[in-house]
Amino acid sequence: MTLLPLIDACPKRMEYGPCGGVGFDGSCEIDATHLCTFLPRRTVPWTGLDRATPVHPGPRTAAAAETLASLGTRPWIVADLPARALSVASIDACASVLTGEVDAVLAGDAGSARVQFPPAYRAHLLHRRGLRVWTGLNMRDRNRVAIEGELAALVVEGVAGVHCVTGDHTRTGHRPDAAPVFDLDSTEATALARAAGHVVSVAASPAAPPLDRRAARLREKQRAGADVCFVNHAGGAAPVRRFIDEVGDGTRFIPCVPVVVDHASADLLESFTTLVLPDGFVGRIRGARDTRAEGIALAVALAEEMLALPGVVGVNLSGGREGAEESFAEALAEVARRLR
Repeated sequence: MTLLPLIDACPKRMEYGPCGGVGFDGSCEIDATHLCTFLPRRTVPWTGLDRATPVHPGPRTAAAAETLASLGTRPWIVADLPARALSVASIDACASVLTGEVDAVLAGDAGSARVQFPPAYRAHLLHRRGLRVWTGLNMRDRNRVAIEGELAALVVEGVAGVHCVTGDHTRTGHRPDAAPVFDLDSTEATALARAAGHVVSVAASPAAPPLDRRAARLREKQRAGADVCFVNHAGGAAPVRRFIDEVGDGTRFIPCVPVVVDHASADLLESFTTLVLPDGFVGRIRGARDTRAEGIALAVALAEEMLALPGVVGVNLSGGREGAEESFAEALAEVARRLR
């Protein structure tokens, strides 16, 4: 096959890929009729942004230094923020439930809603409610200048960390009419975030092709400046342990733990075709007399297994669905309390 420049061959214009959305059959998440352009290629080595934009790691912000010190002394409980998009009232309500229960909220963009409050403003709203914020920053909607502006504003806000993701394409979600940007990908944004002084996290998907190169892909993100890896659902503690061993020593991991408390959230989770859950996980919840109690108990048990793994510095309680935001916040808080 003709090997086009990667940025021209990938729908997300990624240079350092693949993303975490590769189908189990190797298909592109944007066009299932085509193979992911990165699969037949070797892992792309990190070589920097470009010569015109030199990026060097800067001193850590005070908030970043505090995060790194804390991660070295005890495991963190990070919860997804289940609040509705563009709703200050929903953010306030969810924050009031989670404040004092979790170490931080992972405040990223909702999966279905493409119009969101800017990351720094969302962090501001959460900080005023007393929550520590780990901010998700996607590359779909912002060019390099806008990303640099957000990173500077997040320094002012004093966020605990910045989670750099390439992001879902605008063809998915409720605004397919919006033009995708993808000026940078997650690896390039990682370098910018680290240069700004942030603690930088990235995602890894050990269960998505190419399985034999996911560890190498993470190591290139680390070379770009990543401090922490959030591990997407990979089938339980044993597969996460294998991935950690493959990556090697010196990496901080925060595995995702699914929180499923009703049939609708089970349906939603199963609709994501590129994640793997432990055997029987959803079936046990569906078959339980009290689905909420069973879902919380299973999440606690899985989180405890994850926290026992070497290199794991915390867990990310992952869950939520539209229309049940506060209920999910309460479930996440309950899991966190039991883990304490």
